[in-house]
Amino acid sequence: MEIWSDVVCPWCALGRRRFAAALARFPHADEVEVRYRSYQLDPGAPRRHEGDREERLAAKFGSDRAQVRAMHDRMTAMGAAEGVEFRFDDAQDGSTVDAHRLLHLAWDEGGAALQETLKERLQRGYFAEGEPIGEPEALRRLAVDAGLPAASVDRVLGSDEYLDAVRADEDQARRHGISGVPFFVVDATYGASGAQPADTLLRLLEKAWEEGRARSA
Repeated sequence: MEIWSDVVCPWCALGRRRFAAALARFPHADEVEVRYRSYQLDPGAPRRHEGDREERLAAKFGSDRAQVRAMHDRMTAMGAAEGVEFRFDDAQDGSTVDAHRLLHLAWDEGGAALQETLKERLQRGYFAEGEPIGEPEALRRLAVDAGLPAASVDRVLGSDEYLDAVRADEDQARRHGISGVPFFVVDATYGASGAQPADTLLRLLEKAWEEGRARSA
């Protein structure tokens, strides 16, 4: 199971929570290995965006500040209903390439479990705690808190290690035709785009399981 997402994407945070709910209801959950793949919503972002966030987003979306605020209010309410905290007024945007590189490190250091833990820590740091997601100091703090070895984190942040892996994920996203996230892929065959309801994601898992059994019969 692969999930393309970005750590600063609120729909990805909701989608992750909904997928967890679906997986909890799937009878064969212990046979599902989840791997997060890299996707940057803003690949040209600087390490940290300066200036007024609402104004910048309004310009990006062709809207105004009131519309951006209303969008954030709706997303905050949706998140609260599913146990995801969004504090958009405190968010500090920036490049997510280093966060994605650390997610690849987490996979190599501890597999799916450690990558999942880091994904949660990065999203919570950005959405709920106002951590500057593009700054090495913040990323180091969050990664070590998630359980990654400090020496490995420092090595990656002090180099371009795993940059090729991030680019490879993004290239694969283009080959899959992915133009938005989250995007769920099961067995490299079955896909679902967007923060789908848990019931929909559960049906996706069930379909992949049943058809996989039929192919191996």
